[in-house]
Amino acid sequence: MPILADLHNHSCLSPCGSLELSPRVLAAAAAAKGVGLLALTDHNSALNGPAFAAACVPFGILPLFGMEATTTEEVHVLCLFASLDAALSFGELAYSLLPSFPNDPERMGDQVYLDEEENIVGEVEHYLGAALDLGLEDIGPLVARYGGLVVPAHVDRPAFSMTSQLGFVTDGPWSAVECVRIPSTVLTRGYPLITSSDAHYPEHVGRRPFSLDAETEELAPGGYGRGVSLEALRTALSRRPRS
Repeated sequence: MPILADLHNHSCLSPCGSLELSPRVLAAAAAAKGVGLLALTDHNSALNGPAFAAACVPFGILPLFGMEATTTEEVHVLCLFASLDAALSFGELAYSLLPSFPNDPERMGDQVYLDEEENIVGEVEHYLGAALDLGLEDIGPLVARYGGLVVPAHVDRPAFSMTSQLGFVTDGPWSAVECVRIPSTVLTRGYPLITSSDAHYPEHVGRRPFSLDAETEELAPGGYGRGVSLEALRTALSRRPRS
């Protein structure tokens, strides 16, 4: 039976995200919409990953960890990992590539990360909405070195997308391309297409999931506690529509 997937969601860690959207709220709201494979992709950080991992357990949701990275071209790219440790390690690298520009919570939004009980345990100092010192042509190979996969985000949107920044979807090691709507309104070069909720508020969760032609056992062959197989995920994504 196909699984409902949603690979682009934020939490209270993202400066543009609601403080109400904790990892626990995200998991609960997604489960209520029938989502079985869920990713947390805050801007340029994976620090809410541990709380998200714990939040998915009672709902039986398969978690993916990562971030929505901003390249030097100001293109948003989803970087997804099956391993929490890999996501956190890549997050440390990403933070080192951010400009040393302090966040102003009153002007730009809070950037807090939580523990499993939803207590605030820290606040990120540098503004997470800035662009990394990392180009679009380099992000795919770098994420692959950490064991992850990459999906250009909302390519048909008029801001922070390949088409808004470059004028077209570029060739690259993309496992899929995310669109707001399918059929796509832009040329996507034959890559598999997905939609995602890009949730920033609780009411956004589950608004644009997609059907993934894969059984839960195929995506997590070692059982729930062993995590998602990215090879199985790539294979399932390859069966998605391409126009």
